[in-house]
Amino acid sequence: MLRDDDQNPAPRPGNASERSRLDPFIVATGDAPPRDQRDLMERPFFSLAKVKRVQPILYESAGIRVEVFGTAEYGMATIWDADVLIWAASQIVAAENNGQRTSRFFRFTPYQLLMSVSRGTGAREYRLLKNALIRLQSTAIRTTIRQGEHWRRHQFSWINEWEELTTRDGRVEGMEFVLPDWFYRGVIDRSLVLAIDAAYFRLTGGIERWLYRVARKHAGHQPHGWLFEVAHLHEKSGSLARISDFALDLRRIAARQSLLGYRLDIFREGRRELLQIRPENLSTVPVDKGVETLVTSGANGIGTSGAALSGFQAHGPQLSLWHEKQNPTANLESNKESNSSSLTRARARHGAGATYRGAP
Repeated sequence: MLRDDDQNPAPRPGNASERSRLDPFIVATGDAPPRDQRDLMERPFFSLAKVKRVQPILYESAGIRVEVFGTAEYGMATIWDADVLIWAASQIVAAENNGQRTSRFFRFTPYQLLMSVSRGTGAREYRLLKNALIRLQSTAIRTTIRQGEHWRRHQFSWINEWEELTTRDGRVEGMEFVLPDWFYRGVIDRSLVLAIDAAYFRLTGGIERWLYRVARKHAGHQPHGWLFEVAHLHEKSGSLARISDFALDLRRIAARQSLLGYRLDIFREGRRELLQIRPENLSTVPVDKGVETLVTSGANGIGTSGAALSGFQAHGPQLSLWHEKQNPTANLESNKESNSSSLTRARARHGAGATYRGAP
């Protein structure tokens, strides 16, 4: 067997491979209901652009800080590259449900991964997958999420190391990679995992993909959904687009109503532009029983997010594979910055009927 290391950055001298210390998790089929990691679903961990982005993401809100850095050579990992992490999380959850042991050390075939995330399996897709793995490994993340009562900053890359195994004639036999402990622990903790719609992988726009994950994380299956100030969403997304262009993209998505089981309504309240996200069909996305109770807040009003609660400094474009009263039932620690206030049901009905008509 030969190693294809022509594009994979070489490991640092003196650092032994983690694979020598970990038992491999061998993926049997690759088929598993898709699962996403909650911490990655709402904060700006990935570039939303398909052109190389090297300007870092610096985001801080409610005591949580996220910093993401790409390299000049490869750029930052994109939201399409994140399909690899969603696939990995899905495999871990499915295996754990079946009583199988899992590991951060994955052994699989590219065909399994590509088929599961609705990609083609031709030579181009294999090349794009390798490029995605390069960006996932070279992107550096620093965050204070899930660090307990004592403030700490955790630094890691989305993939610690990876390897492609090929025959002498260049035929791909398999792949291996090692996930960071921060991500793996966030998947093993089932309260930090949500089911997502399998059609997510067919969403083509970066903002659209990010917005679906935000909708799934915040609105979930709550009948009255969630209300966001557009300026706040812009900050949470980490998008390099001007806020006016970002708002235009949101209006276009709302006009298409293409967000996989969620209805979007845009309206104005004074000078503020607001986006309301409500589930259209509560059975659209299946959720494990252990997770369902954690995402349904049971609040009488709609959770609201305001721009004044977040701070963000952004980065540049990357090639890709792919208000009134405190909400009495906030959705876990990671939602603190989005549980600032709530709307009454009557006001929510009024807002939903006041959809902004000027959207293209």
